[in-house]
Amino acid sequence: MNLGYWDITLALLIPATLYASWIDYAQRRVPNWLNALIAVTGLAFQGWFFGWYAPGGGGVGWGLLGLLVGFGVLIIPWLMHGMGAGDVKLMMAIGCWLGPWLTLLGFCAGGIIGGLAAVVMIVSTGRTVHALANLQTICDKVQRWDTAFGEYGGARTFGHTSQLLPYGVPLTAGTLAVLLTYYCGGWL
Repeated sequence: MNLGYWDITLALLIPATLYASWIDYAQRRVPNWLNALIAVTGLAFQGWFFGWYAPGGGGVGWGLLGLLVGFGVLIIPWLMHGMGAGDVKLMMAIGCWLGPWLTLLGFCAGGIIGGLAAVVMIVSTGRTVHALANLQTICDKVQRWDTAFGEYGGARTFGHTSQLLPYGVPLTAGTLAVLLTYYCGGWL
């Protein structure tokens, strides 16, 4: 892909996602206007540099495929009340810039980072017993279709027995790790 595109991606996407993750950390939400701005600028720059679709990756079509991947990887956890819609929209917006493959890798890296952060949060606050009980509730939740997508066992139903992880933070960290690896000529 065109090096100029990735320079602009670094210059715009990094501060935008850092800002989104800061808001998510502080307010436990990612504003729609920010997600829309990230998505629209990503598609605009995809179009500017690559047109509608470039063989080998790039273009508005490539950005839309990235948006669909961002939606696809997080819509089920959202439907199961495991995360907020702002996190889904943030991953979709990131996909507009990165395209499908890097979006998927960013999600995977964010999942690993989020899992590690959750373990650190659980252990550091002494909530291991509560976390195991909550995990059992989640396992019970997903065993039945009628409870899998209900409020039962959702992230916000555990009250004081858990801390909510603002998932925009690990999604941003994973995305930035993948983006910087790709930019620096990594194996991606």
